[in-house]
Amino acid sequence: MSARTLEADYLVVGGGAAGMAFTDALIADSSARVIMVDRRHAPGGHWNEGYPFLRLHQPSAYYGVNSMPLGGDMIDRHGLNQGLYERATGAEICGYYDRVMQQRLLPSGQVRYFPMCDYAGEHRFVSRVSGERFEVKVRKKLVDATYLQPSVPASCPPPFEVASEARCVPVNELPRMAPQAKGYVIIGAGKTAIDACLWLLEIGVPPREIRWIKPREAWLANRAYVQSGELVGKFIEGLSLQLEAAAQATSLDDLFRRLNEAGQLLRVDGGAKPAKYNGATVTAGELTELARIENVVRLGHVRRIERDAIVLDEGKVPTSPDHLHVHCAARGLNPAPAVPMFAADRITLQPIRPGLIPFNAAMVAFVEATRDDLAEKNRLCPPNLLPQVPLDWIRGTLIGMNADYLWGKEPDIAAWLERARLNLGRGLRSRNDDPLVQAASQRFGANARPAIAKLTQFLRGPS
Repeated sequence: MSARTLEADYLVVGGGAAGMAFTDALIADSSARVIMVDRRHAPGGHWNEGYPFLRLHQPSAYYGVNSMPLGGDMIDRHGLNQGLYERATGAEICGYYDRVMQQRLLPSGQVRYFPMCDYAGEHRFVSRVSGERFEVKVRKKLVDATYLQPSVPASCPPPFEVASEARCVPVNELPRMAPQAKGYVIIGAGKTAIDACLWLLEIGVPPREIRWIKPREAWLANRAYVQSGELVGKFIEGLSLQLEAAAQATSLDDLFRRLNEAGQLLRVDGGAKPAKYNGATVTAGELTELARIENVVRLGHVRRIERDAIVLDEGKVPTSPDHLHVHCAARGLNPAPAVPMFAADRITLQPIRPGLIPFNAAMVAFVEATRDDLAEKNRLCPPNLLPQVPLDWIRGTLIGMNADYLWGKEPDIAAWLERARLNLGRGLRSRNDDPLVQAASQRFGANARPAIAKLTQFLRGPS
């Protein structure tokens, strides 16, 4: 079968959060023609494989694409997220991305979308349904929006053996299987495991019936300080408290102790030293709920689930065929190394500011649309690898601060930041008279230089 030939300025591979935000921002500031190739049946990336009780760990207010709001910009009035901006469910996000595609991207006349297609390299892709082959004449660049695609339990088998007599399901199956269980074993220490534990507690499962296997304790970001809109003052307050902690820290351990005391990095168990940091967020209320689970196993990773025992790196614990073992142990964030964002014929989408995938992709698109020099584009968009361990908090903070400094020197980028819906810090300028913002700005200015010097020292390690 001969390949069908198409033409476009950009070939975007991947229809998840990064690919959608990039394409939306690119066509807003250019006349570019784009072809999007997506192996899934609908836009939204891994959200299409999310578990039923999945929610954003950040406010809806700055997630999605710049051109279309997500949610009603409301503050929750009850529950564990009370007082903070609403967080969309997985189902809401999938519906949102479908609306973005159908009401924004395709009607623009600049975008063509090919779902259920595998990218085969060299600007070629193949339909997973019909087998039809396509070859794209790319006038400008290939955009790789899949370089950092995550691994989720729904599409990854558990990284341990499971005996035929044992019941082990991915977290997606938890609501369906929950009524049949006489006890629950949550396996994993990240965002997914936290969500599973909170959901079980929310529906009334007694904490004594939950066993939580945590190979490592994690540092967690305080969601109260990653708010935008009317609460954006908390964002700059949080940054200033982080810099104050860094400036005063005498060692790496002292830094994280100070960040914890300042309410910036939290942990479920105050007696366990965190060895993991992925940027997941929690509220104080969620921490209180999670602390109700007393049956926490810290014997390393699960190696095998047998009929009557769970075998781990450092021992074993009893179980039974009546227990439901919930697989939340997928890799999650992709540990791929940082690479230059821009090449002569390619863009590899990665974070710049830590964690904010849609914002970063939109920023890269704006820089691509408004600059020609390759070195200048890479200067303005330094890649920031996804965090895995506590030291990555330092690396991410330094790279993000440097990028913000560079952007502030570019008038058009500064103006774009102020109007970009995805920008967490949007609106700070209009709140200069707010006493909270004034105090935070003074603290930020007083501590920025010594904090950067100290963080750089900690990152380099002992001399």
